[in-house]
Amino acid sequence: MSSEFHSAVVSPTGTWWKPAHKQEKRWITIAFIWCLVLFAMMPFWHIRGGQNPTGIRSRVKPTDYMARVQRFVNDYKVGEEKGFAVVEPPAGSDIYLMAQMWRWWPILKLKKNVEYTLHLSSLDVNHGFSLFPVNVNIQVVPGYDYALKITPNQAGELRIICNEFCGIGHHTMIGKIIVEE
Repeated sequence: MSSEFHSAVVSPTGTWWKPAHKQEKRWITIAFIWCLVLFAMMPFWHIRGGQNPTGIRSRVKPTDYMARVQRFVNDYKVGEEKGFAVVEPPAGSDIYLMAQMWRWWPILKLKKNVEYTLHLSSLDVNHGFSLFPVNVNIQVVPGYDYALKITPNQAGELRIICNEFCGIGHHTMIGKIIVEE
C-alpha cells in the first residue's frame, strides 16, 4: 500500500485505459442508436398505443371533493349494495369515485360504449386505483382531482383494487363498477 496521499482524482495505475476496440465502438454505437429509437417511440406510443391515459389534473381540498361526491350520489343514487350507494349517472356525465381508508365509494353503474369523465381523488392517504381485469393503474393522491375520459366497451362487473398499501385494512379495499348493455 502506498503511503502517498492523493484526493482520489488521480487515475489508477496500470493499463486500464486504452482506446476502445473497433468492435466495442460498433456495439456502443448500436446501443446508442437503439436508445434513441426507444426514446422516440415513447411519445408515438403515448398517442397511438393508447395504453398511457392522458388525464386532467387539478388541485382540490379533500372536503370539497367529498362534497362533490356526496352531491353526485344524492343526484344519481339508484340503490344500495352491502351499505354502499349504487349510482347510475346519465350518459356522458362526470362520474366521481372517492378513495378513503379502506373503501372505494360509491359503486358505479355505467352503460356500455358511452363516454364518461371519471374523477378520482383520495380523502386521506395515497391509494392505487387498479381496475381488474382491465390493465388500468393510477395513483390516487389526496388534494388532487384526477379526471380521465373512459368508455366502457364490455358489459360485466369490474373490480377496483387498491394497489398502494394504505394501512391495516388495505386488503379489504375493493370497489366495483358495473357495466350494463
